[in-house]
Amino acid sequence: MGEREAKGARDLGISSDKQLRRSLGKFELLYLSLGGIIGSGWLFASLSTAAYAGGAAILSWIIAGILVMFVGLAYAEIGAAIPKSGGITRYPHYTHGGLVGYIITWANFLSAASVPAIEAAAAIEYIGSYYPQLITSGTFDGTTVTILTPLGIGLAGLLLIFFFFLNYFGVNILGKVTHGAGWWKLLVPTITFLALLALDLHSANFTLGGGFFPSAQYVKGGSSGIYGFSAVLFAIPSTGVIFAYLGFSQAVEYGGEGKNPSKDIPFAVLGSLLIAIALFTLLQVSFIGGIDWSKLYLVNKTTGILIPVVPGNWSALSTAVTASNVSISSGPFLVLTQIAPVSGLAAAFFTALAVLLTIDAVVSPSGTGWIYTGSSTRTLYAFASNGYLPEIFLKIGKTKIPTYSLIATLIVGFIFLLPFPSWYALVGFISSATVLTYIMGGIGLAVLRKHAKELNRPFRVPASVIIAPIATLAAGLIVYWSSFAILFYVFTGIFLGLPLFFIFYSNRILGINKAYSIVVGVINLVIDLVMAFLLFDETSGLGAANNLFFGIYIVVIAAMLIGDMLFLLKTVPPDVKREINAGWWLIYFILAIYIISYFGGFGLYTIIPFPYDTIVAAIVILIGYFWAIRSGFRTQAIQDIIQATRE
Repeated sequence: MGEREAKGARDLGISSDKQLRRSLGKFELLYLSLGGIIGSGWLFASLSTAAYAGGAAILSWIIAGILVMFVGLAYAEIGAAIPKSGGITRYPHYTHGGLVGYIITWANFLSAASVPAIEAAAAIEYIGSYYPQLITSGTFDGTTVTILTPLGIGLAGLLLIFFFFLNYFGVNILGKVTHGAGWWKLLVPTITFLALLALDLHSANFTLGGGFFPSAQYVKGGSSGIYGFSAVLFAIPSTGVIFAYLGFSQAVEYGGEGKNPSKDIPFAVLGSLLIAIALFTLLQVSFIGGIDWSKLYLVNKTTGILIPVVPGNWSALSTAVTASNVSISSGPFLVLTQIAPVSGLAAAFFTALAVLLTIDAVVSPSGTGWIYTGSSTRTLYAFASNGYLPEIFLKIGKTKIPTYSLIATLIVGFIFLLPFPSWYALVGFISSATVLTYIMGGIGLAVLRKHAKELNRPFRVPASVIIAPIATLAAGLIVYWSSFAILFYVFTGIFLGLPLFFIFYSNRILGINKAYSIVVGVINLVIDLVMAFLLFDETSGLGAANNLFFGIYIVVIAAMLIGDMLFLLKTVPPDVKREINAGWWLIYFILAIYIISYFGGFGLYTIIPFPYDTIVAAIVILIGYFWAIRSGFRTQAIQDIIQATRE
């Protein structure tokens, strides 16, 4: 592979791409994106968002939807110009080479591969309100949450196996099933918000707890200084809001299997986001308006006596129960239908709606689960296309899907399901890891406009010089708002992927001595694990500031990353150095956001309070954007693609 190694970043999947079955039509791509969006998010996130922001939770959905729309515009153009299965993780490789491409691919893999487990767990949690032997209670980040029992985990595992076989039968069947299920997934939440708005609307709820922006003592993050408009922003990445929207990318991920992807990808991406913004906003309105506070209680842990919840005590929603001791967190909309103060035909209608919600509690998350099983498969396929994994993951099976990648996705799904059975425990980490990959949308748009002008662009984003930086800024701010504790898990997970980069890609593709690559990979693994454990311990589980040790941690991590860069520049062939230098901006971005997160309004030691911390973060992100644009170049992978389109 001498010549290939010397050229660095290549697209090794061009040949296997041609073996994929192109059978997905416009509406099948739309429902893949919409099906990825309407999953467990609508079932659970309205409660969590209200707990943090009260009536103002409505704004979280609107702001998040607008932010993601900018990101969607960028990917609509790139996806239409370069329709590739696993495209989200292939485009950074095309614009910046193997180092940046690998880090972004690994982050996306961490998020995409765990979603099937999240959705399977969410389905079982929801029906646990009827079968309590499936769920129990536990704590995460100091909060009591619902978790699965061993029986519940076993049933969630069976769902993962079902997702596997549905994907194995081929994208043609998957597309048709998703299209059919998509109508159900859209209809049930629509009926839900219409019913609650028409029959169970308590308009006073929107200003309870001190106003539209509740006072600190009435919201979940108030004791940490997260209330008012700060809570609106904090809820976007932390309560499932952004997690719900991120499914828009499915049309891009399946783009290489579309019948007419150049026209259909923009339709699917933008159409699904517009529908989702309207749907989720109305669901949040109906949830807030549908709460009958007189029917909710808190359980005295000592006596077991039920204590009425004070109206407007939004933070109590997470642990509130009904008179029959059913937790509202186990099924927020289902519980609202059960406690609604209605009678006669309205009561009968709510009874029927409760049945639909229970069925949908399996259908909606499952639909998202099988869609993400496919996209996770395509992420692994993209891994191999970029050269980060062995070419066996490019192998297309009899049903025209990447069979070995699908098998690996099932195994990884079980791994994520077992140690993290709670949906709430996973969602903050997963959504932030996903959004980190989306910072490449605006960057990729600008770099390809600059270095691949001859690409055919059936869909062109207007005013791209404005949209591209806004898209990057939107994704970057959502990452920052995730809070320091979440970013600790995200970045630790990313650093854990560096050993694979050195042990496999740097040796196989970049031509670095294998022994040196293994040593550097092991050093990275040891440093990351040791420093992460020590920081977690020294900050009392990320709950208390320790400025001295955080300074030591950042210096050691920065030294590790900079040392990695210098090692690569010293050992790679001369014609690959540009590929390595294209990664400096990402190292800067990770370290700068990490530091600001610690000292900002969402960190452990606030020196820069909100909103000034957000302004500083925005400046850091925009510096990273313009640096990334200057670092991008016409890789050999892009040259391969342009050449392939001419053949």
